[in-house]
Amino acid sequence: MKMKRSFLSVADVSRQELDSIFRKTKEFKAKIKKRETINSLKNRIVGILFEKPSTRTRTSFETAVLRLGGQAIYLPSSELQLSRGEPIKDTARILGGYLDAIVARVYAHDTVVQLSKYSKIPVINGLSDLEHPTQIVCDLFTVLEAKDKLEGLTLAFIGDGNNMCNSWLLGAAMVEMNMIAACPDGYHPDKGIFEKAKKIAKKTGAELRIVKDPKDAAQKADILYTDVWVSMGEEKEKAKRMKAFKGYQVNSALVKAAAKDAIVMHCLPAHRGLEIADDVLEGKQSVVWTQGENKLYGAAGILDFLLVE
Repeated sequence: MKMKRSFLSVADVSRQELDSIFRKTKEFKAKIKKRETINSLKNRIVGILFEKPSTRTRTSFETAVLRLGGQAIYLPSSELQLSRGEPIKDTARILGGYLDAIVARVYAHDTVVQLSKYSKIPVINGLSDLEHPTQIVCDLFTVLEAKDKLEGLTLAFIGDGNNMCNSWLLGAAMVEMNMIAACPDGYHPDKGIFEKAKKIAKKTGAELRIVKDPKDAAQKADILYTDVWVSMGEEKEKAKRMKAFKGYQVNSALVKAAAKDAIVMHCLPAHRGLEIADDVLEGKQSVVWTQGENKLYGAAGILDFLLVE
């Protein structure tokens, strides 16, 4: 078995390793669709430790583990001693002795950092307040399927400079993709992440920019991407956010400003009529449903990369 290695950030893998994950993702997509037997995770047990509700991330990883011949154990934090105050490092040490890997969906990024440090087994960040790296793997794979390349494309990210935007900045820079994020004042991406992404972009030649006007970002863009305006844990800010993000909807006008063959993406769940118009989500340029399905195959590719010799 490989030495312990976690996937907490998009930047935890190299471009070459990312390409290797894409190749495995493509291979597993073909095999899983045919219901072929895959035993690369035989005798491996993966814990799915979630502090937040999930549809796609939980189901995709549980299914991926099973499709690869392993076993998955769902561990909601509300049913663990974590809910009674046990330190994460204590839980991590114990789970590290029981499991082969942990997929964690948490509120604070430091939680996945501690899980990785103290469990001494691979920890996969299934979403934290700072990043969502597994989503970027399936998103980049979806773009690769749709456009047959990544280098030189331009992605317009419209809305909140949240964990998705952070991970996209790193991912875009790594694969030589240009990215323009249109965010209202006060909702820009994490400064540290942006600086890190710019350093990567300087080496790869990618262009990264943050603007205020969504129309500026969308001009001739190859990909239009958006996410919810109010993420889990931010419900108290709803009224403030609804006001701040007014005018940041991905709608037909924005699609017309983009390249003629632009694709529309959303990591889901979508609030139709808010960050994205219903007709755009269901429109011919939307790859959202393929993007969602690809989470399964991306999860399989990531698990195989981290756990298989």
